[in-house]
Amino acid sequence: MKTGTLEWGVAAAPLPGETECGDRHVVQAFDGGVLVAVIDAIGHGAQAARIAGLAAGVLGQQPAEPVRALLWRCHERLRGSRGAAISIASFDDRTSTMAWLGVGNVHGVVVRAGVLPQPRRDSLLVRGGMVGDRLPELELTEIPVAGGDMLIMATDGVASDFREVLPGTLEPQQLAERIERGYAGTSDDSLVLVARYTGAP
Repeated sequence: MKTGTLEWGVAAAPLPGETECGDRHVVQAFDGGVLVAVIDAIGHGAQAARIAGLAAGVLGQQPAEPVRALLWRCHERLRGSRGAAISIASFDDRTSTMAWLGVGNVHGVVVRAGVLPQPRRDSLLVRGGMVGDRLPELELTEIPVAGGDMLIMATDGVASDFREVLPGTLEPQQLAERIERGYAGTSDDSLVLVARYTGAP
């Protein structure tokens, strides 16, 4: 799939025995960039799917807003619910940067397409807490991005050592399916999103 300056793919599965998944994703273009988010609602089944849908709706409505403001909006929307872990990344095509932050256990990594002296990987610093209940101080990180850089985000139903996988020649959808197939467990919902930045137009 292609949205703005991102080529992306996603693979997800509900907890075995459930028909609805409490893990959701958002990929939404706006003027000058693209918003990417992965949501892992607490629990599983229909109620978790509903909570994840509420957060996805907030993010999809105003994708151009700063990521801190978006996370606060999600926090307000999910008050009184079980809550969710959410990680958000916003690509700015004008500056070729990506701003990202995370609360809870949705992991993220950027795998660089270039060679040294750039670091091969940048990992998202996720803070403890829960969107909708206990929101920590939000630490925003901004990093440069270049054409070919790959963002991989995954919920905690996927083993965290997925970050050792190198994209190689796989397309985003192929890589998302490969990670989900190889690293997802059977005790929780799982979702993997892979997005490749094609470079500013």
